[in-house]
Amino acid sequence: MSFLALSFTLLFVMITMLVSVWQKLGLERDIAIGTIRSAVQLLLVGYVLQYVFHTKNMLLIALIVIFMLTIACLNAAKRGTGLRRIVWRVAAAIGTTELLMMGLLIGFGIIDATAQYIIPISGMTIGNAMVVAGLFLNQMKQEVEASKGEIEVLLSLGATAKQAMAGVTKRAVKSSMIPTIDGMKTVGLVQLPGMMTGMIIAGADPVDAVRYQILIVFAFASSAAVTSIILSLLSYRLWFTKDLRLQIPVQKG
Repeated sequence: MSFLALSFTLLFVMITMLVSVWQKLGLERDIAIGTIRSAVQLLLVGYVLQYVFHTKNMLLIALIVIFMLTIACLNAAKRGTGLRRIVWRVAAAIGTTELLMMGLLIGFGIIDATAQYIIPISGMTIGNAMVVAGLFLNQMKQEVEASKGEIEVLLSLGATAKQAMAGVTKRAVKSSMIPTIDGMKTVGLVQLPGMMTGMIIAGADPVDAVRYQILIVFAFASSAAVTSIILSLLSYRLWFTKDLRLQIPVQKG
């Protein structure tokens, strides 16, 4: 695709901005900033990856993955604003998920230990884990608020923090995994995922593209479960004071 052809896609942005003006949504500035940022960021990433894909420097590859992890953790942790040291707990959950996924994929020889495979698959795995972590923290806040009375009754009857929060964390974990599970049920029927579509457009055999997409779908399901469960185990205690009084921090949306 030439840059001239790519420039015509700005028509989609213009239509979106016109809809915003028509409906008085006030989103024109955000749409314009988002358009510029996404274009600049993706172009920069493209040139960086063009260089990285031609190098076998594992340190450079590791630094790129760490950078992606850092951005993902900071973004997901915003959903837990007010919780003590939540960034480190999110980092532990997403980092463990990434290490587990890459360890299995490379260890079993499913993918080669090269930048061409590690960086894109890590990006998708980390991105999915980031979304799941954000959904979990957001749902936890809602569940704790809705179940405040139930939790306090359990505490008054002698339950530990873990026992009092068991039902809440279970519901939050299930809720955070719903988008991933729904995606698995409809993949190939309602949507053709990005990786598969990109490979087909690039001329790859559709069956080969499907095999890689199946890999990603299964990895997403596993990463969603691992991320939400680890984060639930690491964060449930943050909703209490040291003397086990329930606290609901004010979080940003």
